[in-house]
Amino acid sequence: MAVADPSYNHVNTSSDEEDDAGEKITNSPDNAKSMGSPSSHKQNGTAVNHIDRYGFMGGSQYTNPDDEHRVPIEKLRQRELKWLEMFDDWEKWMSKRFKKIRDRCRKGIPPSLRSRAWQYLCGSKFLMEHNPGRFDEYLSQPGNPKWEDDITKDLHRQFPQHEMFNSKGGFGQEDLYRILKAYTIHNPREGYCQAQAPIAAVLLMHMPAEQAFWCLVSICEKYLQGYYSPGLEAVQVDGDVLFGLLKKTQPAVYKHIKKQQIAPILYMTEWFMCLFTRTLPWSTVLRVWDMFFCEGIKVIFRVALVLFKMVFGDGGNFKDCPTLYETLEKLRHIPVQHLDEELMVQETLRLNINERDMEKEHQKQIHRRKKEKTKKGGKQKS
Repeated sequence: MAVADPSYNHVNTSSDEEDDAGEKITNSPDNAKSMGSPSSHKQNGTAVNHIDRYGFMGGSQYTNPDDEHRVPIEKLRQRELKWLEMFDDWEKWMSKRFKKIRDRCRKGIPPSLRSRAWQYLCGSKFLMEHNPGRFDEYLSQPGNPKWEDDITKDLHRQFPQHEMFNSKGGFGQEDLYRILKAYTIHNPREGYCQAQAPIAAVLLMHMPAEQAFWCLVSICEKYLQGYYSPGLEAVQVDGDVLFGLLKKTQPAVYKHIKKQQIAPILYMTEWFMCLFTRTLPWSTVLRVWDMFFCEGIKVIFRVALVLFKMVFGDGGNFKDCPTLYETLEKLRHIPVQHLDEELMVQETLRLNINERDMEKEHQKQIHRRKKEKTKKGGKQKS
């Protein structure tokens, strides 16, 4: 379980403590992102869909510009200047003022600097600088035909309503293929896993292919180590950890899921392996990624625990979940008003759980699995 910061204190994400501007973003759930098809207008007699500021033309990721949060321009400029100051002396900030970086990530990285910030935070900038020409070298090598075929089959499934990926053979799909193929050369033991594709696609929305590749390497080998290996054992362990943390934070929900014998792998696999790109409104995805790149996998655990709270409430409302089917449907179709970016961030910071709890639960699950394997091995010998 990758970790980054030992403390996880509450911070007001909607305003800067050192900003002169006192203006705040409205946090009301009524201002949540609209999820649906955009309006269209006529251009030369043809209906043309509006493209939102993230590049989506429709679908569940589309954000209605009339309903989204907007940071006041003066505040945004102040935040940009602060990030530029940090970039100028990044090692010093990371070693001596990490909590300030963490707090600024929780408030949301300015869109104009998000690509650069992600690369600094995850260390991919360092990787790329110390491996010049390696990406092109990977692309020049023959790949595994099976993995290449699987990648090709998956290209059209990655955000088809986004302007970068809506054309077969377009530059977006071509770059996505190159990144995923290069990773199979870089790490042939893991090869290609379907869940890597949406992550690589999100990175491509923010940066050129070579930069996106090294970001993907960092995510797979530093943040989600072992997640994409055959057997998915690391994911299964973290599913058990999540279930254990659920028992601590929301015992009623834990009892309900345990009673219905719902294995964690049935509801958390897509959340964790795709980093919520298939689950949350797009602005919320980006806010979660801002924190994830800074603080590691614990952010993903916290978001998952908040989703349970949003679905079932504090006390646990299970009247319309009599069977496993209804429970899973509720977890897979969470009302968008519960997924507002500011609401989600604040709820993750309010959780009564810390890094020590996560590490303790992780060690407990590792020990349990070792014990079960030993027991199973003893039975086979006898």
